[in-house]
Amino acid sequence: MFIRSERLFLRPGWPEDWQELHSRIADEGVVRNLSSAPWPYTAEDARWFAQQPQDQRLPHFFVTLPTSAAPAQLVGCVGLAEFAGKVELGYWFAREHWGKGFATEASRAVLRLAKVLGHRHLVAGHFIDNPASGAVLRKIGFAPTGRVHQRHSLSRGYDAQSVEYSIDLGSPSDCDGGDKDAAGVMRAA
Repeated sequence: MFIRSERLFLRPGWPEDWQELHSRIADEGVVRNLSSAPWPYTAEDARWFAQQPQDQRLPHFFVTLPTSAAPAQLVGCVGLAEFAGKVELGYWFAREHWGKGFATEASRAVLRLAKVLGHRHLVAGHFIDNPASGAVLRKIGFAPTGRVHQRHSLSRGYDAQSVEYSIDLGSPSDCDGGDKDAAGVMRAA
């Protein structure tokens, strides 16, 4: 699967992406915000992740900046995964791309796809010492559940407090959210 947003191109990872992936994520400030990435993040970790097959119901994407020069620059990763029996949105972006709105834009694109795939409810979270991720989640429509729980962080090597968020996407038939009458029934255009 491929997704094009206003500024970004989301695509599957390929085995030959491992070096660029490694150069973007091998930053302790990035990895410490993830639950399942180890620190230090090695070349072998990047090779393994870059060759992971896509799950059609839980896809993950390399986020790139399309340019006229090839190849497009990898700026991060976004996708869906299963965690504790729920579908979870997750993402990371290279430090030099923080604060540019890329996490918000890429996550919105994946939310639209999640709805098309039939997911009705998603969860997400962030470690309590990463409030910027909470700001992204709120911008894209997630609401705090009021729950803070312990979640293991492989990079930190211990359980850390994680703030939980959720979003209801609605049924797949109302993907664009428009064209409904007062009763919520889709109208013909």
